[in-house]
Amino acid sequence: MTDSTPTDPSTRSTAHVNRRTALGTLGSLGLTALTGCLGGEASTPADESTATATPENLSGRIRIAGSSTVYPLTLAVGNAFMKEHSEVTVSVTSTGTGGGFADFFCSDRTAINDASRAIADDEVAACERAGVEPIGFQIAIDAITVVVNPDADWVDCVTLDELADIWGVGGATTWSDVRPEWPDGPLDLYGPTTASGTFDYFGETVLGSDTDQRTDHETTEQDNVIARNVSDATYSMGYFGLAYYLQNKDAVRAVSIDEGSGCVSPSPDHAKSDTYGALSRPLYIYVAADELSRPEVAAFVRYYLQQSMSTVPARVGYVPVTERMATANLDTLDGYLSKS
Repeated sequence: MTDSTPTDPSTRSTAHVNRRTALGTLGSLGLTALTGCLGGEASTPADESTATATPENLSGRIRIAGSSTVYPLTLAVGNAFMKEHSEVTVSVTSTGTGGGFADFFCSDRTAINDASRAIADDEVAACERAGVEPIGFQIAIDAITVVVNPDADWVDCVTLDELADIWGVGGATTWSDVRPEWPDGPLDLYGPTTASGTFDYFGETVLGSDTDQRTDHETTEQDNVIARNVSDATYSMGYFGLAYYLQNKDAVRAVSIDEGSGCVSPSPDHAKSDTYGALSRPLYIYVAADELSRPEVAAFVRYYLQQSMSTVPARVGYVPVTERMATANLDTLDGYLSKS
């Protein structure tokens, strides 16, 4: 199997499952995860400067699951696409990156998986067993944001070592365990589930391979729930993608990160310039290769890749990809379409 992960920082041989039949089952699964059909305040119009002609008379349903971080960006792009193609329905479910791969995409139930980390080797193998070939495209850059309650005035900046002490198994249980001058109040933590790509990326970056990330606290795939819980508890801390901080900045406060060269706040500019450091990360969509034979899917993916270098990611709270990355993405797409 060919590795289809993008070159810039950032893949079936058993019986083939009929994708049309499998897709039809998704809506009856009784999902409790956040699901959207692309309307309301999350909508973002497409940039006229990046819009190009797509086939006329497109119709059909495009089902997408995966990362809660990428969810608002896919929601915005999908809404803009549907405005141009009223007979196409794009539905997006927030399940976490790993949950999306395991429960839907590699089970042949969705056309696209949003991902806040690169696909893992075991996920590639699971997709291969199901006959699904994932094609990866980087579509934005994020800055994972650590947040605290607005009343936690003792903390403005933390180091990666301190984050490891807070979030690692067997680590700190009170704020004063981290720094003696901090209050002797309990660390009240809120974070993503183990199905989350943000959980994976944060753990690998902050804790490395020697320490497991703790889960002895409330976890959820709903980042706005994390924000709400942090806003309600003085001694709390949580983390999620930058877009969710920007949505909730009146309720929570972002903490700067010191990697040895001073405290740097999470922001699109700092993520773009790479000054935010280790907690900046690429965001992806993964497309099932055989789904590209559906004109509506091929057109939507092309549209998404075009929008990824526009102002749309920035409006959501992320950094657009470079023109070079967008061109490489479109070249990869065209290569697969030429095989169809």
